Amino acid sequence: METIKVPLNKHIVDDAQIYARQKGLKLSELIESYLQRLVGNSKKAKEEEIPDIVLSLLGAGMPVEEEDLNARDAYHEYLKEKYK
Repeated sequence: METIKVPLNKHIVDDAQIYARQKGLKLSELIESYLQRLVGNSKKAKEEEIPDIVLSLLGAGMPVEEEDLNARDAYHEYLKEKYK
């Protein structure tokens, strides 16, 4: 493992060391874990990016229960009338 020096505020490092000790971790493990989550989340967010058109539709309309066939039929009838 390569050692990298990064200039940081001493007070923040001291507080982070105390936090890491309380959690039973080394400071380097804590930092690596945080950076991994940070990088991993940004990659995951890019992979799962939702198109704007879909986002604009979120929350539109009322959810229909799977068992509620009458509402489902009524919705299909509505669509048929709308797109005649």
